[in-house]
Formats: sequence, structure tokens, C-alpha cells
Amino acid sequence: MTITEIKAADLPAIGQALADGIFANRYWLNGLEYALVDLGKDREFSGEWGEYGQDVEGAQSYRDGAANTIAMAEAGSPIAKLALEIGEGIFIPSALELAALYAAKQAGEIEGFQDRWYWSSSQSSSLTAFLTGFAVGFTGCTDKGDEFRVRAVRKILILQ
Repeated sequence: MTITEIKAADLPAIGQALADGIFANRYWLNGLEYALVDLGKDREFSGEWGEYGQDVEGAQSYRDGAANTIAMAEAGSPIAKLALEIGEGIFIPSALELAALYAAKQAGEIEGFQDRWYWSSSQSSSLTAFLTGFAVGFTGCTDKGDEFRVRAVRKILILQ
């Protein structure tokens, strides 16, 4: 059983093992603090964001990858369905969560990312979604029908 919450005092250092992955970042979402956990290259896969031409309601958040991923899966996104199949609480990072992963990679706190493009779960328009290039850290948007890498993550509520 995977943990869903942890006391702040019990958090390991960033870059250390946590909840079947590596603790990558602390961040705030909707007034709550979370630990972002990178699930590593073993749970990485490729695919199309999907739903080209469709405005996926609920997948516009730049911060909430979990909510975006659920909305994507409900709309039929192949990568969202794959992410959710990995396990409970697993999702595709939002644009901001993906940027935090890139920052942790650059700081040497997490490993295993290829110098390639990774999808975020943040939709830009009915035709495009955001992605980040892990060779240089550039975030942009591109056609939802293109195929790129996906890095699965989870978040854990931090209790004060």
C-alpha cells in the first residue's frame, strides 16, 4: 500500500527514496502542501497526448497534473489511460510539476531522464498541449497528435 500523506518532519531529503520513487519537490496546490515523487525511468513510456481538435475540459491546469490526467483519461487520451493503469494516485505531471522535475534533474537530485521531450498533462488549446525538453529545459506546446515521452509521478500530502 502506497502512502498518501506524510508528516513534514518525516520527509526525506529531496533526491531520496519516497513512496516507491524519488522525492523531487515540495509544492503548494489549492492551499495544501505536497511532495512530488518521480517514479523513475522504469515507469516511463511514450505516446500521443491524444484528443486532437478536442478542448478537454478539466485539463487546462498548469499546476494540477492529477486533475488534468483524470480529465484526459475521461476524454480518451491514450497516455492518460496508461498513466492511470500504472497504479492508484499515479498521474502525468502538469506543466509546473514537469518544470519542477526538470529543475531537480538539473540540480542532480533525480536521474534517469533522457535528453528528450516529455509531455505534461496541461492542455494549451484544442490542438496543442505543453511539453518540456529535458536537454535544455525549454517548455512549449505542440500538436497533441505527436508522440513524446511521459514520466509518471505521484503526490503525497504533507502534514504539518
